[in-house]
Amino acid sequence: MNLTERIAYIRGLAEGLKLDESKDEVKVINAIIDLLEDMAYDVVEIEDIVDDVCNQVDEIDEDLAEVEDELYNDDYESEWIDDDDFEDFDDDEPCYEVTCPACGETTVMDEDALMEGELVCPVCGAEIEFDFSELENEEEEPDESDKTDAPDEQ
Repeated sequence: MNLTERIAYIRGLAEGLKLDESKDEVKVINAIIDLLEDMAYDVVEIEDIVDDVCNQVDEIDEDLAEVEDELYNDDYESEWIDDDDFEDFDDDEPCYEVTCPACGETTVMDEDALMEGELVCPVCGAEIEFDFSELENEEEEPDESDKTDAPDEQ
């Protein structure tokens, strides 16, 4: 028995008692039954809306699965690392994202691979080179702000 049927049953029981409609207690009982009936209809309406939303979400999920199949099931074997593959890296060692300038795909590599100075893009085969000479020069040259003017000792 659903909510609306149960409310109708309670209304029938109350009417079957043949209570005096002029008494305050009966007015309260009838008002409560009316309120329960309104609430039952609202709940049924909300259930219908939730069912519609669930159906739409299921359709979106199916459509997304199709899009994912199209995007991720390409003809080539991708060596790019996805989020699940971060487990392969040592937690203590930093990882770096590198974007191929030729095709725009992004890969993740550890510091050792980065320090080798080059990487071959597994998607398009382009060589990606890294030049750290500017960083090394910056480390060797002291910053002008670090120099202090010491007074001449006499």
